Amino acid sequence: MTPISRRTCLQRLALTLPAASSLLGAGRAGAAEVPVPDDKERAAIAGIARTFMEKFEVPGFSVAFAHLGLPAYEAAFGMADEGAGEALATDHRFRIASISKPVTAVAVFALVEQGKLKLGDKVFGPAGRLDAGAGKKLPADLAAITVHHLLTHTCGGWQNDRNDPMFRHPELAHDDLIARTLRDQPLKKPPGEHYAYSNFGYCLLGRLIEKVSGKSYPDFVREQVLGRCGIESMEIAGNTLADRLPREVVYHGRNGENPYRMNVGRMDAHGGWLATARDVVKFLIRCDGSARPSDLLQEDSFKTMMTATKANPAYASGWAVNATPNRWHGGSLPGTATIAVQTASGLCWAGFANARNKDIAGALDRVMWDLAKAVPKWAA
Repeated sequence: MTPISRRTCLQRLALTLPAASSLLGAGRAGAAEVPVPDDKERAAIAGIARTFMEKFEVPGFSVAFAHLGLPAYEAAFGMADEGAGEALATDHRFRIASISKPVTAVAVFALVEQGKLKLGDKVFGPAGRLDAGAGKKLPADLAAITVHHLLTHTCGGWQNDRNDPMFRHPELAHDDLIARTLRDQPLKKPPGEHYAYSNFGYCLLGRLIEKVSGKSYPDFVREQVLGRCGIESMEIAGNTLADRLPREVVYHGRNGENPYRMNVGRMDAHGGWLATARDVVKFLIRCDGSARPSDLLQEDSFKTMMTATKANPAYASGWAVNATPNRWHGGSLPGTATIAVQTASGLCWAGFANARNKDIAGALDRVMWDLAKAVPKWAA
């Protein structure tokens, strides 16, 4: 990737922003019912996006919105590849990082609804649903971990810190990584008592999905989740720039980070999916607890999935939650910053950037709210 100066990048940004917007609902049946932004509002959105991108040195920024279950607006600003001068379009795909977790959670609840899994099922040991540790005498705390503990990050260990198993030993396949982690990284707390955000826990859920369904994790998710949303373009990402898939953006490292030195494919269930902003909004529309359109999950399953634990009242099963109730999840990897939100007022949105800088996570959340509020008809 050939570097360009910040000035050149901003000049290109200024040229591409006004032409990058489009209406997600255009040409769809029922699109006239959707309160879409007018010209003045689209200009305001572009200005807000430009300010955000300049401040955080973001080459490309893709957004999509839906209102009361119907697509309302999407736009792509800036560059998919700043070095090559490739303009970003709304069909460009991004690593969505931890927005993969709500997708995995819905897949787990699909298995529960099919009667193939229970939230209280043990994961390891003689009664465990995974082969890992089978036939071995495991510590009592490991044998006590349930599916629900993994979903809610309350298994008692393996948190997202400098010892996160998912960012160590990139040469190891899933089974070898799991065996090594169980051997070398004991739990720090008894399961169920303490919240610690765990990428490794969601890696285990991916393997559980494979064991119970008899399908690969990506195949099961495509069949039982994405396909039912009409999503066809989501795939598990590759690791290197040479692995870049069609219509995938280039990730731009900041502050010495290299986006192409991770085993992203191994992150499948906790952070490995590629998607457009439109794809994620399609998923959110089908997971909002509304009858329009029908949800992927039954009402009781949806309520259980969105119920937080005492260990962390702000996190449920794969979704951050609050009392409003709004539901959301962010994602962050070198070269990637993402956010997906459902609001109590019937809006949902996704926003993706192909660079990550200090403090961008909170700023990305705020700028998406600002974009939504630029359209008063949405009542954000």
